Amino acid sequence: MLIPAIVDVAQKNADWQAFVFSALLTGMIGMLLSLAVGGSLREGLDTRQTFILTTLSWASLPAFGALPFLWLGIGYADAVFEAVSGFTTTGSTVLTGLDGLPPGLLVWRSMLQWMGGVGIIVMAIVLLPFLRIGGMQLFQSESSDRSEKIVSRSVELIRLIGLAYLFLTVLCIAAYLATGMELFDAFNHALTTIATGGFSTHDQSFGYFKNPASGWVAVLFMIVGAMPFVLLIQALRGRPLQLWRDPQVRALLGFLALVSLTLTVYLGINMRFPFEEALLRSTFNVVSIVTGTGYALGDFTQWGAPVVGIAFLLMFVGGCTGSTTGGIKIFRFLVFFGTVRAHLRRMVRPHRIMSEEYAGTRLTPELSFSVLAFLVVYMGSVGIITVALSFFDLDLVTAISAAATSVGNVGPGLGPVIGPAGHFAPLPDGAKWLLSFAMLVGRLELFTVLVLLDPDFWSK
Repeated sequence: MLIPAIVDVAQKNADWQAFVFSALLTGMIGMLLSLAVGGSLREGLDTRQTFILTTLSWASLPAFGALPFLWLGIGYADAVFEAVSGFTTTGSTVLTGLDGLPPGLLVWRSMLQWMGGVGIIVMAIVLLPFLRIGGMQLFQSESSDRSEKIVSRSVELIRLIGLAYLFLTVLCIAAYLATGMELFDAFNHALTTIATGGFSTHDQSFGYFKNPASGWVAVLFMIVGAMPFVLLIQALRGRPLQLWRDPQVRALLGFLALVSLTLTVYLGINMRFPFEEALLRSTFNVVSIVTGTGYALGDFTQWGAPVVGIAFLLMFVGGCTGSTTGGIKIFRFLVFFGTVRAHLRRMVRPHRIMSEEYAGTRLTPELSFSVLAFLVVYMGSVGIITVALSFFDLDLVTAISAAATSVGNVGPGLGPVIGPAGHFAPLPDGAKWLLSFAMLVGRLELFTVLVLLDPDFWSK
């Protein structure tokens, strides 16, 4: 919180006080909690405590992250919504007139997403495989002694993740500067690009920048943010082929290329865009939606009903596991299609023994069931939240796209209210609280929170 305070002081902006007072309050409460429970967890955490700690941590951080917004006069529902959207790297916003907002506030929004992004990576690599959520047990080997041992301990892995994350952020800043961005814009957008967050310093998002090279830099680093960070670390340590050998990486890149080229042809034929512009706009928006970044390069909802339908489906996809992205994730789709293929083959040859594999690992019935259960709960959550939002008098397009974009941590929704050219400020406060909850539940992969609602969880 002191970093945006320094930015405001340097710009002679009086809003630095909001960050200083918020930092003092947060630091005081943190110290008191540390003193109160210091030394009580030396024996480590069991599974139930880990579920509780993970959920409460992700609920507490946005609560304190919202303090500077409150000091600056933003309503509590809006402040919490913006902070939750930041920490979960969703990118939905209730703020307007971004070009005229205090620089410290813009930096704070970007920092929320940057900090949330690295927290998501650590959670996905270290915690979720241990908690066996949604098939994530498949990736336990990436941080265990049975793996190729890029590191030997979780602490060392977290250190390497932090260093790689910082290195890629600096590289992204340099790339943006090379395209002609000002330092302030390059810094903020690099933080939110690597985190696949999508907060911008301009209301037009990337439509503000006239150099096409800035858009292509964003595409590149959004894709980097959607890669498995364990494999990115291996690539940075001289083993780049490890990325290509991962089935989900190949599937993601192939999927992005296919959809982007299809939309390029569509925009060229129906919208009469020049090829270079059609290619950039289609690729940029497809990558932004799939990775859950939420940047916008033009209002794609004005490109016709087919594009709106495709954009809605892309909200559910997501990137690779162990990345900063949200959504269902590519590996779950691969497991799902593999399970369906095996079932179809058994229908033809009932007595044939078949085993599906993922990256050389046999898919057990437990893992396949875990993935299928996640898919059902994911779609059910989007449906339930859509119905709940309808009670706030939201139209169907706004309600269902808001539910999908919040659970998937994507960013903008569809329609004139919350679409790429809109924002979430007009929504009722009750809808904002509900969407804040949806963003947290979606970021925690649903089951981390839902398991706390099971009475058996609390029984001894």
